[in-house]
Amino acid sequence: MKNPFPGLFRARDKPARRASPRDAVSAAPGFYYGASLSGKSVTPTSAIQVSAVYACVRVIAETVASLPLHVYEATDTGSRKAGEHPLYRLLHDEPNAEMTSFVWRETMLSHLLLYGNSYCQIIRSGRSGIIGLYPLLPDRMAVDRDSKGKLTYTYTTSDGKLAYLAPEDVLHIPGLGFDGVMGYSPIALEKAAIGLGIAAEEYGSRFFANGARPSGILTHPNTVKDPAALRASWNEAYGGSGNTGRVAVLEEGVRPDRVLSKVEI
Repeated sequence: MKNPFPGLFRARDKPARRASPRDAVSAAPGFYYGASLSGKSVTPTSAIQVSAVYACVRVIAETVASLPLHVYEATDTGSRKAGEHPLYRLLHDEPNAEMTSFVWRETMLSHLLLYGNSYCQIIRSGRSGIIGLYPLLPDRMAVDRDSKGKLTYTYTTSDGKLAYLAPEDVLHIPGLGFDGVMGYSPIALEKAAIGLGIAAEEYGSRFFANGARPSGILTHPNTVKDPAALRASWNEAYGGSGNTGRVAVLEEGVRPDRVLSKVEI
């Protein structure tokens, strides 16, 4: 049927019409990992070590993975479970020889929450039947377009080799995005808040490692021959929360001066 509103609605331009087809995908994730405003580098590996991030990812991934997953067939009287369908066993029981359906879905959700995209390699039989689904690490996958505008998937294996996968052999689930192809990583989008949490945890840990006391100054009436050795000896004897309250024995007129923290001023 001919479009009666040609001036109001227009079909989305095909990627091949763009000046550079690669820009359609490579320019999609505009927010990158890296240093946050707090100065801490934020990546999925560092973010998952934050208690709040780990708890959120675990709860969402485990909850979704525990939901029932069935294959249904549409009939004249409604829908029914298609237990005899070849995909039923893969999705409901065992997508591959190494994972249960729960573990597979939990892994896919974890990738989606941390990287913004989930990938699975579709293993087919000689008759193009699907016999397995294997998750792929998102940080090793590169999505692009060829000269004809067709999506391409390039995966870097553990030994550094490149595996070129056809789009029909990849189950790609993107998260929130703006082009319908690539998802944006929630970690990258919220790296300022996560970086602040990393910095706060590190500051608190170092503060208590020093016996919950700020750094101080050792004053010597003469010239110290080896300041580094004196500092190391002092930290070994009196540094750390386990050494709190120990009595210091000073020689040769050494006098400690404590630097007050902002909390004590």
